[in-house]
Formats: sequence, structure tokens, C-alpha cells
Amino acid sequence: MAKRFAVMIADGCEEVEALTPVDVFRRLNQDVDMVGLESTEVLGAHNIKLTCDKILDESLLDYDVVVFPGGGQGAANLRANDKLMGLMQRRAKQGAWNAAMCAAPIAFARYGLLNGANYTCYPGINEEIKDEVEAGSFQEDIVVVDETAHLITSRGPATALEYAYKIAETLGIQTKDLRKAMLYDFLAENI
Repeated sequence: MAKRFAVMIADGCEEVEALTPVDVFRRLNQDVDMVGLESTEVLGAHNIKLTCDKILDESLLDYDVVVFPGGGQGAANLRANDKLMGLMQRRAKQGAWNAAMCAAPIAFARYGLLNGANYTCYPGINEEIKDEVEAGSFQEDIVVVDETAHLITSRGPATALEYAYKIAETLGIQTKDLRKAMLYDFLAENI
């Protein structure tokens, strides 16, 4: 049975980080919705227009994982939205998986989702949020999975594929064949 993924998309998002998980999850034949924060029409950080499947509502509670891309302004927009914060806090209390990359952990810091968790983010963001995070532990790994907090975080645009694969694998979805088909293993072996 397919898992349900929501990718939260706000104006100013980093397009690579928004679309890579959508692409990977759909290639894996999963149920994926691009969820606009306030509109189905979103303008990314690099002036790429994105069309979302739906707008944020209570159904965010029903997904197996909610994924936040970064991008400075996009992350700030996610962080500032009180409705989204309330839904994400409810998801965390339910033990649902949540994921954020690049600058987006600034939203999770405000929401309290990083408290007591292992996490990573874009270089320098950890310094920006360190006073908001209680007993959290910043890591420099490309992707950090905290099984206890049900939290997956990643560093930045170049880590988007590994982030997407790791999210899928954390939910029990096999990615070996897709990694090979997308030449990810070839790339990893030849850098």
C-alpha cells in the first residue's frame, strides 16, 4: 500500500528541495501532494512558478510524512504560519514523521519539534536557531534521522536526493532500484 506524502510549499521555497522529493516519491509510486501554504500558485526563490495540488488544511494530519523544503524566504513563510505550526505540533504529538531541510528547520525550531532531537540544517542556520532549541543536538551529516522524535532533516540543495531517498526508506520503501535507475549510485562512486 502506498504511503501518503505532503510537501509543504511556500513562496520563496528552494525549488530543487521542493520538487526533488515530489519526483522521487512519485517515481516510487507513492501518493504525493504538493501543498501550498496559502495558494496553489507558488513562486519559488528563483522565480520558478509551481502549481500545488491543494492548499493547507486539516488533512495535513492524515499524511505519513510532511516534508518542508528550504529556501530562506520559503522557510520564513512556513515558520511564521500559526495554522501550520498548530498542525505540525499535533502531528508531532501523534508520533507522525516530519521532515525539513536546509533553512526549513527554523520553522521546526519555532514549533518546538527540534527540542531534544538530533537534527541538521544548512550551515549557519544551527547558530541562528540554537537559542530556540532545547536539548537538541546539531549534526553535520547530510541527512539525520531521529527515530525517537520521528524527524528527518537535511543540509541543502545538493543533498535533496539523499534526503528524499532517506525519507522513503525510513517509511519502509525500498529505494535501491530507483537509486540505480537515477544513476545516484554511479554519482556517489565517482565523485
